[in-house]
Amino acid sequence: MTYSIIGRDPETGAVGGAAQSRWFNVGPQLLFVEHGVGAVATQSFVDPRYGPLGLDLMRLGRTAEEALRALVSTDTGGPTRQVAMLDAEGRVAQHTGASCVPARGGAVGRDCATQGNMLTRPVWDEMVEAFEGTSGGLAERLVAALAAAEAAGGDARGSQSAAVVVRTGPGLLAEVDLRVVDHPQPVAELSRLLTVSRAYDLLDTAIDLGIARDEAALERFARARQLAPDDDQITFWHAVALAALGRLEAARTTMRDARAAREQWADFLDRVVGAGLVELDRATLDALLEP
Repeated sequence: MTYSIIGRDPETGAVGGAAQSRWFNVGPQLLFVEHGVGAVATQSFVDPRYGPLGLDLMRLGRTAEEALRALVSTDTGGPTRQVAMLDAEGRVAQHTGASCVPARGGAVGRDCATQGNMLTRPVWDEMVEAFEGTSGGLAERLVAALAAAEAAGGDARGSQSAAVVVRTGPGLLAEVDLRVVDHPQPVAELSRLLTVSRAYDLLDTAIDLGIARDEAALERFARARQLAPDDDQITFWHAVALAALGRLEAARTTMRDARAAREQWADFLDRVVGAGLVELDRATLDALLEP
């Protein structure tokens, strides 16, 4: 009923997983990820206990292979399960029961494992190739693997939901936990949401740096807008940052773009200034809001 991938970034220690299924809200019972421990994908006729129990065993020092075999050996429904585990050292184990619906199977690549069942055809090798051949963050590489599986045929029943989860350690890039619970093109929608998520990560850090005090913040506002050019909220904050740093002409043009999408941004700007979140004198504020 699903294809999935679990993987890691050996440079940062980030671990994660991604999946698509012709089933509602695929993520919560399928993907289990913990930084410093590993990742589990449990699918086919799902027993969600494989997730927390697998992570528990790996946290206690079991390898992915040892953890998976211990759980399968005591599961009377083992022939119907498909499970993959990846531990913190990058070791991978997979189980595809004989009663899983074909096309069924999996593959192991560099720092990843892919698997699927109820598929139109085997797609797991294409998923490994996409993961290994894609640059960028771990989440982007995981979603690229889903896109490759979908392009190669995907689930025999069609598409409905998708998810990507990445866990990182303190001080590393922002974690990702995104789900498309019900959509005709869930992988494409998941990719779009990941891009928007990256834009808002930049927006968060830009605001934290301080709108009126840091050129680095302005650069983050600009990058966020490049990622999500149609998001009028990001456009609004970019305009405010430009004005606060004295780039009035660019700020006015950018604010016009925001107000073209939502005229209420003019009133909201008054509220932001009134609350003291950003310092703009009356003349700058009036100039910023010129038609």
